[in-house]
Amino acid sequence: MELRQIKGNTWALEGIELIPLYKLDGKRCILLDTGLAQEGEALLAALEAHGLTPAGVLCSHAHVDHAGNNRALQQKFGLPVAMTASEAGMCASLLTLKCYFLLLSPDTVAREAGHLVHRPDVMIPERDGVFSFLGTEFQILYTPGHSAGHIAITTPDRVCYVGDALLSWEQMEAKLPYSLCHRMAKDSREKLRQVDCDLLLMAHRGVISRDGLDALIDANDALIQRRAGEILELVTRPMTVSEISQTVCAKYKLLTSKPSRALRFERNIRFYLEYLVDHGDLTMETASGIAVYHRSAP
Repeated sequence: MELRQIKGNTWALEGIELIPLYKLDGKRCILLDTGLAQEGEALLAALEAHGLTPAGVLCSHAHVDHAGNNRALQQKFGLPVAMTASEAGMCASLLTLKCYFLLLSPDTVAREAGHLVHRPDVMIPERDGVFSFLGTEFQILYTPGHSAGHIAITTPDRVCYVGDALLSWEQMEAKLPYSLCHRMAKDSREKLRQVDCDLLLMAHRGVISRDGLDALIDANDALIQRRAGEILELVTRPMTVSEISQTVCAKYKLLTSKPSRALRFERNIRFYLEYLVDHGDLTMETASGIAVYHRSAP
């Protein structure tokens, strides 16, 4: 992993995603997320190569690509992990973790993501404001939607790490962007318009100036609306979730041979259907005891 300076003491390790860190001094740093478990050795090697030791983890949310090494770092360095109560609760056990994966069986969750189960040491309040961690004051913006307790974190260098609250320009062709609740994710993007910072850093490969924020938020909103509209167009008759999922996966060529991955696609599609139902574009009924969706009457 390359280490890239963003501004001042705020840096980012360039792995599969960007892993930000804030240097406390020449030797110690606070990691803002910890990446995928498969990146663990590369993460440690990069920190060692640059003479850095992690002193703590300030976690945006507890997804596999953001909290994958939290437990391992806790165990290796005895460092504190901080996250919101909603995210901490999801990591409390395999059963609560299953709430994130939704359709996967408990044993599948254990095999594929059991490393996410850990107990954070510090709870971040689920509200906007200053949060002091290891003697450093960060500005927290509560941005639920992508996950229940997601936060954006602004460092003392006025760099806002938005985690997954905002997709970068590099992600504007994403086939099926994930949010637990697309409506709440949109509301959180609107909150980001007011953030007081100079630069914004997206986990999935993007750094922009504050001047470019509104345009990126607009592009994110347009992408989600476009995908929701495309899915709506595929509901040509009363259809079950499985029928809709098959049609959507065919359209976007999400033709995996792995059942667990197929179930993740179905989960993501379900969240778009929920958004369309709540927006009034789709109506749910039952046919022979099975829930079906059809387009709402004009």
